Amino acid sequence: MNTILFDSKDRNNFLPLTYTRPMADMLMGMMSFRQRWEFFLNTTTSSLTADYLSQKYPINFADDNFFINAVVLPTNELVNTIKQLQLNEGLVYKGDVIAYRASTTLEEDQLVHIEYQEELLVLKAVWELFVYNDQVLRSDFKLLTKGRKSAPIPEHCTVINPDQFFIEEGATISCSVFNAATGPIYIGKNAEVMESSSIRGPFFLGEHSTVKMASKFYGAISIGPFCKMGGEINNSIVFGYSNKGHDGFLGNSVIGTWCNLGADTNTSNLKNDYSMTRLWNYEQSRFTPTGQQFCGLIMGDHSKSAINTMFNTATVVGVSSTVFGSGFMKNFIPSFSWGGDKNSTTYLLSKALVTAERVMERRALVLDDQDKAILEAVFEQSKSYRKDS
Repeated sequence: MNTILFDSKDRNNFLPLTYTRPMADMLMGMMSFRQRWEFFLNTTTSSLTADYLSQKYPINFADDNFFINAVVLPTNELVNTIKQLQLNEGLVYKGDVIAYRASTTLEEDQLVHIEYQEELLVLKAVWELFVYNDQVLRSDFKLLTKGRKSAPIPEHCTVINPDQFFIEEGATISCSVFNAATGPIYIGKNAEVMESSSIRGPFFLGEHSTVKMASKFYGAISIGPFCKMGGEINNSIVFGYSNKGHDGFLGNSVIGTWCNLGADTNTSNLKNDYSMTRLWNYEQSRFTPTGQQFCGLIMGDHSKSAINTMFNTATVVGVSSTVFGSGFMKNFIPSFSWGGDKNSTTYLLSKALVTAERVMERRALVLDDQDKAILEAVFEQSKSYRKDS
């Protein structure tokens, strides 16, 4: 079956993370949404996404295609129902078409609607990534470990509830404590947990990522590939190729790729009056209620913070911003900002591209023309949010 994962109508609710990727390529649990759908379907997928992203993420059409909302969490029953769809039939869940079968893209009113009755997890807002991450980590652990055997646990490590602990071949863990009684723990291939760390599940550490010495991770936490993470973390997701290598607190947050949080960067995730949080919403161009008491930092790709940076409760930082300054930063920092307080200026595109090239070169990767074109598009799209643009 030729499968195309489409960005839902809520794509803008996931900015700035979806500025630089299709919704399918966001990390949640132990996999991206794309990886999870490909696991269930046993096939590769392409994306129906924003035009400016389509060169890097091209759509692959066939005569017969299954279109699926990328941010629906698959179940076996859902997959079986989708496979039974006939041409021009659409599967509807709570008023929205979540999947359809057609020879080309169709609008909802062009489809024969079939109601899906079973309960599903369909994401609508960016903060739901960390809100439901605990649930998804647990289900992903069952998927990834079924029929497999963990590599041996070193004698110098303490693992509570080893049945819920899995370590890939090539991973290294040293003199640390892992509490899988609170949720499953998965250590990816060639990852490393340095000595004296304390980790509570549910927890996922991606391939080639490192947990620095004496880290305190409380779960539910997802860390993508090639990251370096340390200090104190709670209920957060880091997509990959990003660093938080020093002390400081990160909680109820989602961090994109190629980000770096400087030493002693701290995020507030709870307001002093314990009231519900409000988060910047790009679709509505205003702060909107999250319905969550705890909300920390949402940071787009290629953004950085200086040492001792303090992020206020429920802060959004766009793409390619360099954040620094005394006191708490603004709750919304637009893409390509230089600063973070009331005197912020524009981070010139030419300089941002040079920095991105240098950062990626350190990992033996190249910022290619497609990547540059995406960042150029984001620079233009976010111009209205920068006062000096």
